[in-house]
Amino acid sequence: MTKLSSAFGSNFDKDSLRVRSFVLNGHTFKVKVPLTAETDAMFERAKIIDEAKVEKYYADLSKDFVENKERFANDSDVTYESDDIFIKGTSLKSTARNKVQTENRITEMVRLLVPENKDFDMSTVTYEEIDELFPFSVQLELLEEINKAIAPGYANTRGK
Repeated sequence: MTKLSSAFGSNFDKDSLRVRSFVLNGHTFKVKVPLTAETDAMFERAKIIDEAKVEKYYADLSKDFVENKERFANDSDVTYESDDIFIKGTSLKSTARNKVQTENRITEMVRLLVPENKDFDMSTVTYEEIDELFPFSVQLELLEEINKAIAPGYANTRGK
């Protein structure tokens, strides 16, 4: 117990103050508000890009353009480079990389949820498990609700 926490009495539970809840489609979720160091670590983990995943997504995104190169040869919106394809100036490799970053961010945020089963380790949750359980639109809604729970006034102040 720190000097400050002892000022609040022996029954003071700082961890319970860090747990907030929100309701999404009738289900109550609890989320643990991360400390600054935990947030920094989350952002660092989210920045780590699995290049193999990027290449897999790029292969999926570019498949039709590679297989039908002749069909797109005269299309001014499609540009072929040695290691990338651009659609209206947008790189498919960058799009694949952004998808991986988005998945990383979703995974890190979902790991903040407090499981009802106390023995469950949220740090083991993968994006594939999240994607299997929640459609992408629900994932985005879940992210929004988690953000509101951990930083309730941020949405009002970030544009100022």
